[in-house]
Amino acid sequence: MARGRHECKPRRNRCMLRPMSELVPLIAFETSGWNGPWPETAADALEQGAVVHFPKLRVDLTPIECALVARGLSVKGAKNISLDPKTGRLGGIDAAEAPVDTLTGMMSRFRELAQGLMRGIAPSYAGALETGRTSFRPVEIAGRAPSSWRSDDTRLHTDAFPATPTGGKRILRVFANIDPEGHPRLWRTGERFERVAASYLPRIRPPLPGSAVLLRGLRLTRSRRSAYDHYMLRLHDMAKADAGYQASSPRTEISFGPSVWLVFTDQVPHAALGGRNALEQTFYLPVGAQRHPELAPLRVLERLTGRRLAA
Repeated sequence: MARGRHECKPRRNRCMLRPMSELVPLIAFETSGWNGPWPETAADALEQGAVVHFPKLRVDLTPIECALVARGLSVKGAKNISLDPKTGRLGGIDAAEAPVDTLTGMMSRFRELAQGLMRGIAPSYAGALETGRTSFRPVEIAGRAPSSWRSDDTRLHTDAFPATPTGGKRILRVFANIDPEGHPRLWRTGERFERVAASYLPRIRPPLPGSAVLLRGLRLTRSRRSAYDHYMLRLHDMAKADAGYQASSPRTEISFGPSVWLVFTDQVPHAALGGRNALEQTFYLPVGAQRHPELAPLRVLERLTGRRLAA
């Protein structure tokens, strides 16, 4: 069972930035062990808006975990089973249905593996990377009825959280397909962020004065929503609601077998079309900690709008 972490001395900030196509690229690296060696170009590819894939990397399960995952689990009152990094509490699962300790152990181990992976790929992130929730997604996506079009993750979108403003911090996610039967995780990715943002921005009005204070006062947000969060939420909603964009925009279909992939989901238009039994680890990264801060959605939107959008 793989449990290793990879400690690495900081590398020089070598730039591999090159012109890329208008579609989000998929870049694969052949590393097969959780101790690396990790490609130095992976962090640059991530910040450019690529999906970085490790097709030979696996999350090994114990026999008990494998049997639990293979039998199939339902989710209670949420889309996923989630592990809070601060409290260690598991949400979205009925304790009578599954052994909480087994699930917590599996998800905690994945969190540690994902943390080690990011330390190896981007040593410069280590002091700034914030660990968010870990989730387990046991339910088949295809055919599942969403509660609303906003929550329909089979539609192309970039991530933005209504109740949890990021203030410009990046949303970085590590995924792993752990389905015991090897069913693929089916994804769709679209055009590059700047191209999508530029098409919708002319129709987005700036936030109303005082709206951020009101939302916080009503406890609809956990912190004050910045102008950046406002624009990102509108981009998320407008893209999901746009039938023409969903039906005919340029896109790429990706099939992930049992493997690991990572992506800045606030930058890459993506949709999950099918698959079950996936693990996901969310991280938050301040823009200033990037190797190339100018590529962050915050900087792109500020350039396109001509105004400062976050402190």
